[in-house]
Amino acid sequence: MTSHFAYHERTLCADRVPLTHIAEHVGTPCFVYSETALTEAWQNYATAFAGQDHLACFALKANSNLSIIQHFARLGAGFDIVSGGELQRVLAAGGEAGKVLFSGVGKSEAEIRLALDAGILCFNVESVNELARLNRIAGEMGKKAPISLRVNPNVDAKTHPYISTGLKDNKFGIAHAEARAAYRHAASLPHLNIVGIDCHIGSQLIDLSPLVDALDRLLGLIDDLTADGIVLHHIDIGGGVGICYRDEATPDLASYAEAVRSRLAGRGLKLLMEPGRSLVGNAGLLLTRVEYLKQGEDKGFAVVDAAMNDLMRPALYDAWHEIVPVVQTEGLPHRVDVVGPICESSDFLGKDRELVTEEGGLLAVMSAGAYGATMSSNYNTRPRAAEVLVSGDTFRLIRQRDTFAQQIANECDLLTKG
Repeated sequence: MTSHFAYHERTLCADRVPLTHIAEHVGTPCFVYSETALTEAWQNYATAFAGQDHLACFALKANSNLSIIQHFARLGAGFDIVSGGELQRVLAAGGEAGKVLFSGVGKSEAEIRLALDAGILCFNVESVNELARLNRIAGEMGKKAPISLRVNPNVDAKTHPYISTGLKDNKFGIAHAEARAAYRHAASLPHLNIVGIDCHIGSQLIDLSPLVDALDRLLGLIDDLTADGIVLHHIDIGGGVGICYRDEATPDLASYAEAVRSRLAGRGLKLLMEPGRSLVGNAGLLLTRVEYLKQGEDKGFAVVDAAMNDLMRPALYDAWHEIVPVVQTEGLPHRVDVVGPICESSDFLGKDRELVTEEGGLLAVMSAGAYGATMSSNYNTRPRAAEVLVSGDTFRLIRQRDTFAQQIANECDLLTKG
């Protein structure tokens, strides 16, 4: 738990707003974010990398709510996107296209045209075939596509295998051994403008030394490219800095920044990075209500109104989130699995938790600001949760809960026409 989510008079608050007040006015389940926590996380990067020409590009995959994007845009952020839809979100929220990096292995022709038309900062290219597609489309549009190659450095990030992205067996990037030839090929294509180099080795890194190892591999490649007459303007070191969910150490961002700064000294390269989870993860929680307390043959269950369709991480990664009662009460704790109403055995938010709670009581699933709402779905025709942004002693709704009419809108017209 962070200082932005703390108990006051035995009631958990987001900044100075009791979560009971939010539940009363908005209902549950809902995601609650602290604006001051978002700003503080952003400032941690600004402070750590002070003195280094840099641009932090918030990774929209972590949290793509328009109000969150707008907040970071006002702080001066760039944005890392992986779809045309995410680009449209950035533009709708007032972000600058000229600060957008377009990553991802499967950029469609329509997405490439949209990004070229908008005038994004750079395409992070993931294959030689993508180079050919970009060159053709840019030529057809009378433009030059700014590109960097995402190099796969084959560095083990030592994280969950589902969020490891820098090993040779992963689908991402161009193999380090093939990157120099790929750059030479890119330089021969008339409608491409080589501006940088990129890598991203994984997510939720606590030990940041693998990131430095990957940087060293990139710098060696940059020296080879310089010898080939290929001059770069920026180096993108990706994201991946982790957060504390349970008992992990806090990543040493300052030491990491100093290691990066020392290696880039005198090279004249602008530093780009793609933080996501580390900006929003601990700035949000999922607020939920206990529907039933159920005693099974071997264990107890707290059945809540949030589910795996709201927060997929526990079911997908077996991820651990702290779960706490919103109102602290006296009583004996129950050892329970905290589960939702979805018709899947994998529908759990936490297992074997000691909780003092009751039916109708509120629980907070902590560290849910990243990969919560963005990975949610309407499975079992459940509405996506509402989202709330707290600022000091006030809050506002930044995403309404889905209605049933919204969920079926794209089907009703077809049913009527049929």
